[in-house]
Amino acid sequence: MAILQATARLFADRGYEQLTMEGIAHEAGVGKQTIYRWWTSKGALVADCLLEGLLLPEGIAPDDTGDIRTDLVTWLHKIFVLLESKGGPALMRSLIAAGAESDDVGGRLGDTFGTSSFLVERFDKAVAVGQLPPDAPLQQMGEALLGAVIFRTLTRAPADADVAARLVDVALGPRLADDGIRHGDLSE
Repeated sequence: MAILQATARLFADRGYEQLTMEGIAHEAGVGKQTIYRWWTSKGALVADCLLEGLLLPEGIAPDDTGDIRTDLVTWLHKIFVLLESKGGPALMRSLIAAGAESDDVGGRLGDTFGTSSFLVERFDKAVAVGQLPPDAPLQQMGEALLGAVIFRTLTRAPADADVAARLVDVALGPRLADDGIRHGDLSE
């Protein structure tokens, strides 16, 4: 935990590019070899910090206000703001790189963001209250939203004010004016 906390402090102070294993070891009061015993790279270490809630204290899951669309739009907007903040792009790129280079890190990120993820849990609640149809492809909807985040992270594409809402509409399908519930497919 001392290593994770030291990593989070240094990341917040210096950013990803200036983060070194030597600096983390010094800050944590351990040898560099101790860090490498548990983490293969600084990307893996930063990923663990995120998964432990040390880098984004407000959390990585969307809020649950009872309206799935509002919650997802707000969540995506926060991520896009993070991507435009100091250190945000490096954090996101480090997570992508760590997941790509390590099966273990990729698996843990997949568990957090994948089939048992907070998004699928949130979608399940939306199905239960009738905001999404029971046959909605929940896993694929989550993957589509996360794919948009990854795309914008890698391409550094700017996000205009409405992009989060448009992405949520594409992932969830159109909202019907009469009841606010999605029915059918995207061709409606």
